[in-house]
Amino acid sequence: MKFDYEQINHLISTRRSIFPKGYVQGKTVDDQIVNQILENANWAPTHKLTEPWRFVVFSGEGLKKLGAFQAACYKEVTTKAEDFKEERYQNLLIQPMQFSHVIAVGMKRDKEKRIREIEEVGAVFCAIQNMYLTATAYGVGCYLSTGGITYFEEAKSFFGWGEEDKLIGFFNLGVIDAELKPGKRKPISEKVEWIS
Repeated sequence: MKFDYEQINHLISTRRSIFPKGYVQGKTVDDQIVNQILENANWAPTHKLTEPWRFVVFSGEGLKKLGAFQAACYKEVTTKAEDFKEERYQNLLIQPMQFSHVIAVGMKRDKEKRIREIEEVGAVFCAIQNMYLTATAYGVGCYLSTGGITYFEEAKSFFGWGEEDKLIGFFNLGVIDAELKPGKRKPISEKVEWIS
């Protein structure tokens, strides 16, 4: 098998998290591209082939449904904790509409628990990296959000996930029309020790 390693290296080093201010509002990413992003996510490494990644894709009117749910969930949870903020509630209500698609990303726990949970979560994050790289290759803006209702246990059932599953975050997509800014990383030599 031969690949153009220079292109692969370039793809990896140009991957960026692109936030809503960089999106062209009113334009949508083609569903076929979104499907390819998900197809490539499906090829992430997975111990014992548990394939723990799960996705729920919101677009069009579905974005409004997501907004309504996450705002209601936030209100329910934070009211109990006496931590409710109206501004946050309003933001969650309208936030999804600034994206072309929002993909809720989950980890479905292996029923037999053959491997540790951290390995299942790691497999899902590998799937997310495949999503990032595919979006970058297609010139689509994206980023993973782990805010909002991500860590609310009460949120999982909306996506069809059970008690032992995890809501990992939301992979947001949008159309961009600008050049990506250069990345920032410290040299790899500062993070590696070679022992020969």
